[in-house]
Amino acid sequence: MDNKTLPLMPPAAALPQPSGWPLLRLGFRPFYLGAALFTVLAMPLWLAMLLGVVNLQLPTSPVLWHGHEMLFGFAVAVIVGFLLTAGKAWTGLATPRGTVLGGLAALWLAARIAAIAAPYAVYAAVDILLLPIVAAVFAAVLLRAGNRRNLPLVAILALLASANLVFHLAVLGVVDLPPARALHAALALIVMIECVIAGRVVPAFTSSATPGLRLTINPRLESATLAITAIALVWWAVASPGPLGAVFLALAAACHLFRQWQWRPWVSRSRPILWILHLAYAWLAVGFALLSLAQLGLVAASPGIHALAVGATGGLIIGMVTRTARGHTGRPLQASRLEVLAYALVMLAALARVFAPVIAPQWLIFSLLVAALAWSAAFAIYLFVFAPWLLTTRADGKDG
Repeated sequence: MDNKTLPLMPPAAALPQPSGWPLLRLGFRPFYLGAALFTVLAMPLWLAMLLGVVNLQLPTSPVLWHGHEMLFGFAVAVIVGFLLTAGKAWTGLATPRGTVLGGLAALWLAARIAAIAAPYAVYAAVDILLLPIVAAVFAAVLLRAGNRRNLPLVAILALLASANLVFHLAVLGVVDLPPARALHAALALIVMIECVIAGRVVPAFTSSATPGLRLTINPRLESATLAITAIALVWWAVASPGPLGAVFLALAAACHLFRQWQWRPWVSRSRPILWILHLAYAWLAVGFALLSLAQLGLVAASPGIHALAVGATGGLIIGMVTRTARGHTGRPLQASRLEVLAYALVMLAALARVFAPVIAPQWLIFSLLVAALAWSAAFAIYLFVFAPWLLTTRADGKDG
């Protein structure tokens, strides 16, 4: 072969070299680690408060603290870590690292500590800062790269920040609104992020993992699904229950069922790192269907809320934080047995939290105990497997 046809490889010295503390090289590292550690500790703490075993002098009820911290403490940390990591991949531009990334993570951590150790006004002031800063940083990266496709995610982050502000103002009595209403709005916004991101990655991952499979994505179906989902979630979060809300939510459930059917989820059955995403996505349809029934007074709202919060959000999170952490630490995209156990435990938590209280309400406390322990065990497994990887340089020696 002629030497001129050989690919030119840059010398090793020319390749980007890792620099700085590995934990602060890319957004997923501190925020995935922090989210997992936080939820492992916070879930048993909430259950202990609920059962009266622990008595913390919180300015809100244990239920409100639990709802807020699972959304704005746990889920938002994962979203921030994901977006700061994906932003670099989507644009080719640097996202916060080093001192700046450490400052963002410290701000998140300070809010979690302030929630139980500081006056409520201090907690609220610290807690409302992170999302606007991340939204501004993320927007700046996208605009510099001319990446307008992902700007709607900035808008959702801004709305999440607004929901968080309203929650705190409601707790402080500044606005006359039930704080739970703000939490419902936050869950709705997080679900919208999941619908957008899952619609991109789940069919792409399914196609890439299945030789010969070609999925056809219908842009009109995608647009209709997202539009109907947005209408249903807004109606559920802000309007009074009624037949019209039931119709919107039922339509959203049907759209997500049909959307997922186009992705042929059954081909993922031999790939745990893929089937967890399909199973988690299926909880969206379950959640919308249960909320539709709740609009008619046929079931309580809690099962539908937890189908979205535990089944869909928890399932997509455990699936994505394992997959993306593997990819960005230079590991193969193949779930270990421990990771599969973590997937199964999150699904068990969802089943126990959503259906057990409906089928056997007299076993409510037992079902809450099962769900909380399964959830905490799942993310404890994540910490056991991934913490050493998140704290050290990539396996392939690359930066990030």
